[in-house]
Amino acid sequence: MPLPAIWLVTDERTDALLDAALARLPRGSGIIFRHYHLPPAERRARLEHIRVLARRFGHLLVLAGTERDARRAGAGGAYGAPASLGHRAGLLRLATAHSPQEMSAALRAGADAILLSPVFATRSHPGAAVLGPVRWRLLAARSPIPVIAMGGVDLHRARARGLTRWAAIDGLA
Repeated sequence: MPLPAIWLVTDERTDALLDAALARLPRGSGIIFRHYHLPPAERRARLEHIRVLARRFGHLLVLAGTERDARRAGAGGAYGAPASLGHRAGLLRLATAHSPQEMSAALRAGADAILLSPVFATRSHPGAAVLGPVRWRLLAARSPIPVIAMGGVDLHRARARGLTRWAAIDGLA
């Protein structure tokens, strides 16, 4: 499956809306399942439910965690800080980055794509410094692998800024 252009990132704030959001996403979108708030058994059960929906709607499911966890869960990839991804081939590996140094770490770790954030202010990290769209674009242009915009991005902002790959929590739920 090619790298999706649109990514829905899950969390506890949007859980009640998640099933409907997955149905509305364009076929071939990506889902990054986080749900860190759930105890392990409940997280596994919720992941299995989302995995079934992802398959039904033709989406790629990526698990926040290690490649080993992603393989066990039947996910198509792993998402996290570069050091947490591991170095095994076969699954899509999405690394998080917030700076040029973290982007370099993602490249050294062999990531397939980088989620660079935050582009804009977010509810997830109120008051945190943002890259802004110009700095984000300058950093993304340096990367030899795809860079996905995250942080305060929604369909309107993605279109207005010409972002071809983007991820959202609130912006898609």
